[in-house]
Amino acid sequence: MSLSSACRRAVTVTAGVTALTLGLALPALAHVSINPGTAEQGGFTKVAFRVPNERDNASTNKIEVSLSTDHPLPFVSVRPVPGWDVKVVESTLPKPVTTEYGEMTKAVTKITWSGGKIEPHQFQEFEVSMGMLPKDTDTLVFPTVQSYTGGEVVKWADPPKADGSEAEHPAPTLKLTPASADGDGHGAASADPSAAPSTPAAQAAPSVTPVAAAQASSSDGTARLLGGAGLLAGIVGVVAGVLGLRRGGRTS
Repeated sequence: MSLSSACRRAVTVTAGVTALTLGLALPALAHVSINPGTAEQGGFTKVAFRVPNERDNASTNKIEVSLSTDHPLPFVSVRPVPGWDVKVVESTLPKPVTTEYGEMTKAVTKITWSGGKIEPHQFQEFEVSMGMLPKDTDTLVFPTVQSYTGGEVVKWADPPKADGSEAEHPAPTLKLTPASADGDGHGAASADPSAAPSTPAAQAAPSVTPVAAAQASSSDGTARLLGGAGLLAGIVGVVAGVLGLRRGGRTS
């Protein structure tokens, strides 16, 4: 075999291996995911369901995300996505769940986005704020259904494998970590106040808005200014009186 033939064969083998590797890797990169993938137990968090369209000849036009009924979330809200309609479904739980806010008999069980399009080789993120995150589990799984304009439906619903390897159609999974000592599970909400819905405790707690604080500061400054002016006027009056007495004494 000549050197040139050997080189050509080596290039062909390398190209084949590369194509095979990419072919195996691409499906893993194309699944629906949740970002960020971790949050603290007992707190609030804002996540984005990232939906890529790996098809060449169809657009994604519907996304359905299911929420756990074993670990229901008391507070769920969604951020509007331009061009998409969103429907949040609340259902009766199979059995009541006790939380720090009382017994839950209903909870959000599904969120559906429709009416928009994710064109081929593009992706879209759908943001959701949720809490209080459960403290009795280390994962929340969100089975997701992705529909295409051509009629294809892909179910991303496989739970995480015990051996750590990735499933064929993995469901978006949020890993929950113990709350930090300083944050007590509320770190995500503190980092992004606009993402966290108001809680009964937050509604009851008094607060001073920046405008009120500015008004209070302005009123305090005005009072000090008026008080200083009054003191100065008093001093001037005393001095004038003393000078008047002196002049009167000299005249007499």
